[in-house]
Amino acid sequence: MTARTFPPGFLWGAATAAYQIEGAADEDGRAPSIWDTYSHTPGRTLNGDTGDVAADHYHRWAEDLGHLTELGLGGYRFSISWPRVFPGGKRNTAGVDFYSRLVDGLLERGIRPVATLYHWDLPQELEDAGGWPVRDTALRFQDYAADIVGALGDRVDTWTTFNEPWCSAYLGYGSGVHAPGRTEPAAALAAVHHLNLAHGLAGRVVRELAPRARLSVTLNLHVIRPASDSAADADAVRRIDALANRAFLGPLLDGAYPADLLADTAPVSDWSFVRDGDERTAAVPLDVLGVNYYSTTLVRTWDGVSPRSDADGHGRSAHSPWIGAGDVDFLPQPGPHTAMGWNIDPSGMTELLLRLRDEYPHLPLMITENGAAFADEVAPDGAVHDDRRVDYLRRHVDAVGAAIDQGADVRGYFVWSLLDNFEWAWGYDRRFGIIRVDYDTQVRTWKDSAHWYRELVAGNALPD
Repeated sequence: MTARTFPPGFLWGAATAAYQIEGAADEDGRAPSIWDTYSHTPGRTLNGDTGDVAADHYHRWAEDLGHLTELGLGGYRFSISWPRVFPGGKRNTAGVDFYSRLVDGLLERGIRPVATLYHWDLPQELEDAGGWPVRDTALRFQDYAADIVGALGDRVDTWTTFNEPWCSAYLGYGSGVHAPGRTEPAAALAAVHHLNLAHGLAGRVVRELAPRARLSVTLNLHVIRPASDSAADADAVRRIDALANRAFLGPLLDGAYPADLLADTAPVSDWSFVRDGDERTAAVPLDVLGVNYYSTTLVRTWDGVSPRSDADGHGRSAHSPWIGAGDVDFLPQPGPHTAMGWNIDPSGMTELLLRLRDEYPHLPLMITENGAAFADEVAPDGAVHDDRRVDYLRRHVDAVGAAIDQGADVRGYFVWSLLDNFEWAWGYDRRFGIIRVDYDTQVRTWKDSAHWYRELVAGNALPD
């Protein structure tokens, strides 16, 4: 059997996020973010964990770039901490200098910098002024983007405006399981729009100030399947697809919100926060679409009799993130599952990429996150034999290759994550890294998955 190979120039990388790895929460002029506030609020995170120290990447960045080099990676996807570089709407030189050193260090090692402007760490002062549900936050994001893109410019290969705006809007303002922890359905929909608007505003900044750089956005698009072939369950898929996927694909790529989304959510919001021209602004042309994929979603329309099920994989809350879809059930799915409780189904990766191939045939794609959390154990010899993660990665990388074989224009793959890190509301209990972090000593140890990934990258083909 011939090994799965990938096109010449396929970009292999690893991904991280600022609040999850940097630490140094109150150093060098960094101001608080919503995740500082949220994680320091009792009961919000598992074991009361915070990102105050995390993986101490702020002080160990050179060591971590060394791991990227040893892995042979061509790209590194990281995020920039808005409250570190632009607190109070003014440049913090010490914060900008940190990212400047990081970018230069990547370039010196022949690694492409892929910078995300927003990975969930809104400055707390902007949340105090209303957060993403208010329009001014989008304008402040434009200011921040202009400053940091002006500082780093074309040294960055790819500028990604947002990571998973679905989570920022619906989990932050709908279900409250992410920062800032609000449970206001109408505010969640307003946040959807202002995140989309902010993407367009910042994207135009990138076009102007870094014309040689590529422009991207990363979406956690859901693969939604019906529990049966009934018309009612097909409609449940349609409704969740509108909230999960087309609420972002519509304005960002098609220049308009889908009509059924507006109709479904009309009892909650009249969407009057959308002003003339906003959707055209949001639809700034992209060079690549980032795709994050972990698992699939199974739904049905509630029959009014059966016990309700909310197994959507996004955290337990008395408040649903699915605005206007209160009668849609999210059903548990058969295993195997990761430590997050997410089902493992690589076919969903192929299905999603082929959908994007069909709907947006001229838009290149990049897998910007894919990986798995497992309860890793350290062997007596100090090694971490994470066979389940190796199997997960092998099967999902193969699924990407299957989509490429069927015409999907996928340009690269970034494993989530380079390092074990602060996993948001799950604190330090869930480990996604291919490199283990001992949080007591900050010692990094390659897991078997890191050795496997290095072999994959070196051969541009799945290892035997």
